Amino acid sequence: MDLKTLLLSFDGRIGRKTYWMCYLGFIGVMIVLSIVMAVLGDVGFIILMIFSLAVIWPALAIQAKRWHDRDKSAWWILIGLIPVIGPIWAIVENGFLRGTEGNNRFGADPLAGA
Repeated sequence: MDLKTLLLSFDGRIGRKTYWMCYLGFIGVMIVLSIVMAVLGDVGFIILMIFSLAVIWPALAIQAKRWHDRDKSAWWILIGLIPVIGPIWAIVENGFLRGTEGNNRFGADPLAGA
């Protein structure tokens, strides 16, 4: 899967490794930008906010693909809105549980070639 499809499309499936690499990348950039914000003040804050807004779509696309790998609709992203238990459920399902073996209604198994 190319980078454009990975970050911008809600179609398909991804495995846990890709999910974690994307999210750790987002978090790493946020940490660096937070340090820049501490040094630059208001300018750094604006840069951090622009990045945060720019990451919303790719983060949703990555999570949708991961829900698809679990053979669930991308609407399951909304479970994260439930206080406390929702984000924990989403992390467990997306980050730690294996996806559906073989093809499912969302596409081919991303681990089939691995």
